[in-house]
Amino acid sequence: MISWSRTDRNDGNMSINILLVASEVVGFAKTGGLADVAGSLPSALARRGLRAAVILPLYRSARRANVEPTEIVVEVQVGHRLVPARLWRTSLPDGATAYLVENDDYFGRDDASQGRGIYQYTLPDGSKRDYEDNCERFVFFNRAVAEFLPYLDSWPQIVHVNDWQTGLIPVYLRELYAARDDRYGRIATMMTIHNIAFQGFYWSYDYPMTGLPWSLFTYDRLEFYGGYSFLKAGIVYSDLVTTVSPTYAREIQTPDYGRAFHPILYQRRERLYGIVNGVDYTQWNPVTDKYIPANYGPDDLSGKLVCKRALRRELKLSDAGAPPLFGMVARLTDQKGVDLIAAIAPQMLERGWQIAILGDGDPHHHRTFEALRSRYPERLGLRLGFDESLAHRIEAGSDAYLMPSAFEPSGLNQLYSLRYGTPPLVRRTGGLADTVTDTNAQTLADGKATGFSFTRYSPEELWNTVERAEALWRHSPEAWKQVMITGMTQDWSWDRSAADYDKLYRRLVQAK
Repeated sequence: MISWSRTDRNDGNMSINILLVASEVVGFAKTGGLADVAGSLPSALARRGLRAAVILPLYRSARRANVEPTEIVVEVQVGHRLVPARLWRTSLPDGATAYLVENDDYFGRDDASQGRGIYQYTLPDGSKRDYEDNCERFVFFNRAVAEFLPYLDSWPQIVHVNDWQTGLIPVYLRELYAARDDRYGRIATMMTIHNIAFQGFYWSYDYPMTGLPWSLFTYDRLEFYGGYSFLKAGIVYSDLVTTVSPTYAREIQTPDYGRAFHPILYQRRERLYGIVNGVDYTQWNPVTDKYIPANYGPDDLSGKLVCKRALRRELKLSDAGAPPLFGMVARLTDQKGVDLIAAIAPQMLERGWQIAILGDGDPHHHRTFEALRSRYPERLGLRLGFDESLAHRIEAGSDAYLMPSAFEPSGLNQLYSLRYGTPPLVRRTGGLADTVTDTNAQTLADGKATGFSFTRYSPEELWNTVERAEALWRHSPEAWKQVMITGMTQDWSWDRSAADYDKLYRRLVQAK
C-alpha cells in the first residue's frame, strides 16, 4: 500500500500511461453508464496529454466493430485449468487503443435475438437471470488482463479498474504477479464504483477458482459474509477508490446506501473521491444532433417546438391543444423511481398531460404502463426496449424529464436533459443532487435554477414537484425559458471530468 496525502503536489508536466479495465465499453458492448465512461474517458484524457488505453472482453457483439486479432495468445489459470486467451485490438474514435480479450466459451454467447446479454439471459416470463458461470468468466478476464500487460504497447503506471467485474485485478497484481516481475509491484491502482448494488458476491466454494491463497480469505481482505466479493477485493486492494459523484461518495458510507459496504468505505474515506460522469457533447447536443427533426440551441429555441410536435406524431399522441409532455428514458426498475411514476401517472394523464416512455425492465412495470397506454392511447407514448435515436428525440421533444431515482450514483440522462433544454425533475440523491439545482425564487433570482428536485421518496413528493414544474411551465414562460437556458449553457463534458481524474492520477503516481 502506498503512502497517501490529499495535499500531494500536482505536477502537470508528468507523462502517465493509464490502462482502464472495464467489462463494457460503448461501441463494443453497453448495458449502462459504465460503458460510456470507459469509451469516453480515454479520449478526454488524451486531450490532456495523458496516454490512456482500455481493455475489455471480446463479446460476440464487439466483433461487429472494426477489431483485429493479434498473434498474442496466453494461457490463463482458472482454478486447476489453463484456459487460452487471445488479444485483439482496435482504436476508439479519437485514436486511443482498445484491447479485447478473446475466449468464445466465456464471452461469445451474447445474442439479443435469443435474449442473451453480456451478463444475463432472459427467462420465458421476461425476467432476467445472471449466467451461472459469471464468477468463472470474470476470474478469467481479471487474470488475462494481468497476463497481457507485458504485451501491450506501453507498460501502465496506473491500472484503473471499474466495478466488480474487474475487482480482483489489484489483488492479482500485488499478491501473485509482483513476486514474478517487480514491474507489477510498481503499478498504482484505482477502482471506480459505478453502482455499489452490484458486488460480485460468490460463495466460498468458488474461491479456489481465483487461484488466490486462503490466507487472504479474512474479514479485513477478501472474505465477505461467508463468501467473497470482487467489489470488496477492489476496494481493499486499490490504492485509491473513486465513485461517480461527490454526493454518492458520501452516501455509500452510510447504512442506507452502502449495501453492507459502508464500514469498509468509511474506513477508507480518506482515499475515496467522487467525480461526476461526463457527457459526450459530440453525440448529445441539440445544435448538431442528427437524430432529431430540428436542431436548436440556447440562442434559438424554436426547433424544440418542432421536436415536440414530431415526437407526438411518432408516438401517436394527440396534437390537439398544448399540454406539457414529460419524457423518461430508463431501465424500468424501482431504482429509477419507476414505481413513483407509475403511482402518479394516472393523475397526470387525467389532467390531459402527456408522457413519453422508452425503456425495458421489470415485467410488472411493462404491464402497468401497457395498461395505462390502452386506457390513455393519445396521452401516453410507450416503447419497450431501447432505441438510441428515439432516446434523443424524447430528450429534445419533451418539455420536462422525469428521473425520481431511489438512488443514482451519477446519472447521465439528467445531463442530457440539461443540454437539451428539458428541465429534469429528480430526487435529490447521488449525482442528481450534484448536477440539478432546484427552481425556487432564490435560485431564479441568482440565475442558477436548472430543474426541480425533492428529497423524500414518495409519490406525494413527486406529484408536488411535477405540479410545481407544470405551474411554472404554464404560467411563467419567461422564467421557464431562463431555467432551460441556464441548464443548456452548463459544462458537464468529459473534459471537465477528465480534469478531475487527471489530478488524482498524477497524485497517485507521485505517491507510488
